[in-house]
Amino acid sequence: MLVGHMKEIIRYPVKSFAGESVQKTNIMDYGLYGDRSHALLDESRPGKFLTITQFPEMARYKATFSGEERMDQFPRVEITTPEGQLFEWMNDDFLHNLETKANRKLSPVSYSPAHVPLGPIEEEHILLVTDTSLESMENTWGSQLDFRRFRPNLVFSLLEKKSYLEETWFGRRLKIGSEAELEIIRPCERCMIITVDPETGERDPSLLKTVVKERDNQFGVYASVVKTGTIHAGDEIYLL
Repeated sequence: MLVGHMKEIIRYPVKSFAGESVQKTNIMDYGLYGDRSHALLDESRPGKFLTITQFPEMARYKATFSGEERMDQFPRVEITTPEGQLFEWMNDDFLHNLETKANRKLSPVSYSPAHVPLGPIEEEHILLVTDTSLESMENTWGSQLDFRRFRPNLVFSLLEKKSYLEETWFGRRLKIGSEAELEIIRPCERCMIITVDPETGERDPSLLKTVVKERDNQFGVYASVVKTGTIHAGDEIYLL
């Protein structure tokens, strides 16, 4: 059954940095190609990554891949700071910039195109939201809502304009385009990250309070990869 179309595809080359919207990418066994493939270990908390939770300003750093997707190595990762400076990943000046702002020692880590483990990727392979649920939450919250607060990988445009329809799909499979398949696993429980404005880095706790009160602290759904393949913006989405 056709349920909608792909509206946005967003991957995050660096964990907790702003992502990039792409027109086409591959779904790997771990999720979108290169998603959270680069990260920063927080030396003040051994074994833990630096995230927006500790340093909200991270949401304003933009990370993009520069080049075609390759399976032997990732394309160059370019970082744009909130001030507009452009750096490459692992650049000493970039690392010094971030360490100074975050006031802690950081260690960059990266993985391979073949596999990014859970840890850098939060809990499940892919997080998706729908346009109708975003519109409903915006109305409930009473303020203009930037979908980037929820840091999804996929945004669906639904044919049936029913809020939170995706929550009826648990245990079901979706086919995206002609190749990839996902299984919808469970809802996503939210944290303070959604309170951070992706443009300014300022926090507004009222959004999280609204999600807690009106949605039992759940918004969006997690999916696991069943079949890998290429997906495109505009692809048809089928509920199997």
